[in-house]
Amino acid sequence: MLRKEPLVTDHIYHIFNRGVNKGDIFFEDEGYRRFIRVAIYYLTNNGAFSHSNLTGKPVSDPVSELPRVLILGYCLMPNHFHLLIKQLVDRGITKYMQHIGNSYSHYIHTKYKRVGPLFEGRFKNVLVESDEQLVHLSRYIHLNPLVSGLVDDLKDYQWSSYSSYIGDLRNGLCQQELVLGYFKSRQDYGKFVLDQADYGRELERIKHLVIDLE
Repeated sequence: MLRKEPLVTDHIYHIFNRGVNKGDIFFEDEGYRRFIRVAIYYLTNNGAFSHSNLTGKPVSDPVSELPRVLILGYCLMPNHFHLLIKQLVDRGITKYMQHIGNSYSHYIHTKYKRVGPLFEGRFKNVLVESDEQLVHLSRYIHLNPLVSGLVDDLKDYQWSSYSSYIGDLRNGLCQQELVLGYFKSRQDYGKFVLDQADYGRELERIKHLVIDLE
């Protein structure tokens, strides 16, 4: 269920947010890449991620810390994003999401001379309460590009952690070992995800019948 109470350290959450008025938050490939770089940077840094000249390279001395969160999976979609995330220190998720949201919004506003909020509001979160929920959430997150019709093959989608789950591609953001520990192999995980692809497409087709009731 959606929660507003403080997030608990050593617990795992499904974090998601979308663009204001359900509008896009990613407009080209560089935006996706920028979001991922920002997300990696703030895993262990408090110093500002500079968008000077839109290079994306930090120019101030970063203040390195122990990781505040652990990213177990992610998917970036044109108008929203999903993170499967474990909090490692008190208020770790809240601070992390504030850093990411502020930094990425600043980048978009600067690049596109945009004003006003980019995101709909504060991120939403759902507590993961069981191992079963964890693996099914991972599948749900990774199926997003397929059930939304963005790709015909999940391996073709660049902006999720799915490829790092079924292959050995790493970008420094996602730690997939916890979820993969429930499966005999990466191939078994991939089969687990794709076994529900048709069901996911049907859910997407009828989603409008229930989503307005939320």
